[in-house]
Amino acid sequence: MTVRDLPSREAYDALKAQNLKLNMQRGQPSDADFDLSNGLLGILGEHDYLAGKLDTRNYPGGVQGLPEARELFGEYLDVPAAQVLVWNNASLELQAFALTTALLHGLRGSPELWVRLAGKPKMIVTVPGYDRHFLLLETLGFELLSVEMQDDGPDLDAVERLAADATVKGMLFVPTYSNPGGETVSAEKARRLAGLKAAAPDFTIFADDAYRVHHLFENDRHEAVNLIRLCAEAGHPDRAVVFASTSKITFAGAGLGFMASSEANVAYFSKFLSAQSIGPNKVEQLRHVRFLRQYPGGVEGLMRRHAELLAPKFQAVHEVLSQELGENGEYATWKTPKGGYFVSLDTALPVASRVVQLAEDAGVSLTPAGATYPGGHDPHDRNIRLSPSRPPADEVRAAMRAVATCIKLASEEYRAQQPGSAQ
Repeated sequence: MTVRDLPSREAYDALKAQNLKLNMQRGQPSDADFDLSNGLLGILGEHDYLAGKLDTRNYPGGVQGLPEARELFGEYLDVPAAQVLVWNNASLELQAFALTTALLHGLRGSPELWVRLAGKPKMIVTVPGYDRHFLLLETLGFELLSVEMQDDGPDLDAVERLAADATVKGMLFVPTYSNPGGETVSAEKARRLAGLKAAAPDFTIFADDAYRVHHLFENDRHEAVNLIRLCAEAGHPDRAVVFASTSKITFAGAGLGFMASSEANVAYFSKFLSAQSIGPNKVEQLRHVRFLRQYPGGVEGLMRRHAELLAPKFQAVHEVLSQELGENGEYATWKTPKGGYFVSLDTALPVASRVVQLAEDAGVSLTPAGATYPGGHDPHDRNIRLSPSRPPADEVRAAMRAVATCIKLASEEYRAQQPGSAQ
């Protein structure tokens, strides 16, 4: 049997004949999600620009953000407002700022600047993981050390072994509804991580809590851990720096990013931030405070509306893959998350790259295979991140049928090319 004669080839040729143009590549909100926050656009009137007595149009106000915004997002992260710094659109920008500060100035308690270490500073990351984290760290010159993300959070045995090296300066990961698998670190693992015996006295947990409140199902949800509180209780009050944003709550391109840590850490970071900026966009902060405070049910109420839009799409992924591939793992396994923005799929055979290429040729754009590993290289060539959040549910179903067809064909091709297979 030649590759052209494989059973799935006919189905794939029929798929290509449909001339699809579907995109499952990035985790963007849909226009319907954005519409939920259109009230932001008119929340402030022409003469409505005061936050208390502060004129948000002017320079003064400091770099830590409006007090009202710090209070709001302190509630969001379950920490006092004094431990929060609210900035502009992207939390990734704040992560870059914190990491750059560590490289050039060290952190509180650092014996030396991270950039002066003999060899590259090392950072632990979870895999499969978030490609933007990998790109940021690699661009800044960090050496990345991968540990597996398990059902209850990172492989802590591996983390403890790696942290015995003093050049391992910390860990960057998503603690709630991890990207792409949707796992959440358990309270037990979080306490263990907070009390970790690290060789580096300034070992830091950089936690990107991007999906903290992005539950898909009201009665079946993961609860976020409070890493800042746990680290303080473990005697490491400066160890955790937590980041989040409103980019998938309100507007992806016009939201707020914020970070939280110990009060001393917030003051330390503010010193360097004030040297590079007069302050954040206070008008945008005031708009978000007004809108989110007035929204029925607040942030939780808004996120319930998002879940109503998102949950059917995630359910469509599971239903179609189950129908087309079965659930015995012959072709693939996948995680059906309780929240977050992605579905993590693993092919049974090392054919992820081939699946992505076949899908692209058939008009379905997927995240590049390997993107969920540092350097864009999945050593197993099995993981594919699926992003069902932006397309309508019927397009998600069509895309998943296409993905299933590509998985079957890629798997049959692989088996046909193995020594001893019938030709």
